[in-house]
Amino acid sequence: MNKQSHVLVVFPHPDDEAFGVSGTIVNYIRHDIPVTYACLTLGEMGRNLGNPPFTTRESLPDIRKQELQQAAIEMGISDLRMLGYRDKTIEFEAPGKVKQDILDLITELKPSLIISFYPGYAVHPDHDATGEAVVEALESLPEKDRPTFHAIAFSNGHEEAIGKPDILNDVRPYAQIKLDTLRAHASQLAWTLPSLEKAYHEGNKEAVERLTIERFWTYPLKAEHSS
Repeated sequence: MNKQSHVLVVFPHPDDEAFGVSGTIVNYIRHDIPVTYACLTLGEMGRNLGNPPFTTRESLPDIRKQELQQAAIEMGISDLRMLGYRDKTIEFEAPGKVKQDILDLITELKPSLIISFYPGYAVHPDHDATGEAVVEALESLPEKDRPTFHAIAFSNGHEEAIGKPDILNDVRPYAQIKLDTLRAHASQLAWTLPSLEKAYHEGNKEAVERLTIERFWTYPLKAEHSS
C-alpha cells in the first residue's frame, strides 16, 4: 500500500467498513498512519435486530453505536467520528450539507487519502449519496489540495461499467481482525459469520479472497476547470 500521511474513511452506516476496508484500515494503523473514520449515521433503520433478536427498533441505535465503537477498537481506530445523520436519508439532506461536513474534515485533518463508496455503483442510496458528497467535496478543491479518493464498488455489472479495480490490497495478515470486526456488528452480521469463518479456515477460495483481498478504484475526479 502506498505511504499516506492521514487516511479519512467516510461511510454512512456502522458495518460498512467491515467487509471492504477493515483490513486496509488495520494495515495503515499498524504502519503508524493515522486513520479517521467518519460514520454518518447509526444505522437505526437496519432491518436486522440480531438472530435471535436481542434488540428492538427503539434500542437499535444504541446497540449499533456500541457495535461501531467495538469495531473501531478491534481495528485500532482512535479517531471515530459519528456525524449524527439519520439512516436512509442521506440522499434527501439539504444540498451541500454532507459535502460541507466532508470539507470540514478535510480542512481539519488534511488527509492524503479518502476511502468511501464509488457513487452509482454501491447499491444502497445512502452509499451512493455518500460517495457523491465525497466527489463534490473533492472537486470543489484546487487539484493540488485534493486527497486521492479510493472508492469501493460492488453493484451488479460494475466492472463492465468502470473496469477492474486498480488497487488490490492483500490484507491476509489481518484476516482474523477482519473477522473480529465483522463479529463486533453482531446485530447485523453475527449469523453470517460461522459459515464464512468455517469456509475461510477450510480454504474455500471465495471465502479466502473475501477476507484477504480488498479492492479499490482510484476515482477519476474532474479536472479543476472542467465542471
